[in-house]
Amino acid sequence: MASVKSENLLFSFRTDTANSVSRTTVKNLVGFLGFTTETQVIHYALSKLAKEVLPAYEPDDGDLTSAQMQAIHKAVPQGKLKSVKSSIF
Repeated sequence: MASVKSENLLFSFRTDTANSVSRTTVKNLVGFLGFTTETQVIHYALSKLAKEVLPAYEPDDGDLTSAQMQAIHKAVPQGKLKSVKSSIF
């Protein structure tokens, strides 16, 4: 089996606030979540935060140019479609 080189990070516990947690809280989470180590709780929390905060897609190229908008308007006939309401009733 090939070994995987892992990088380490020093983690300092603080008091419980809106942006930090105490070691007691992490130990309570270990038991509550059914994990076996504090490291699992930290990985779990960071994974959830990444999914919540980071975009799930690549950023687009920004607004369409005037030429692109003109090409769209030319490709789609303007003013010939009726609304759904008028075609139903």
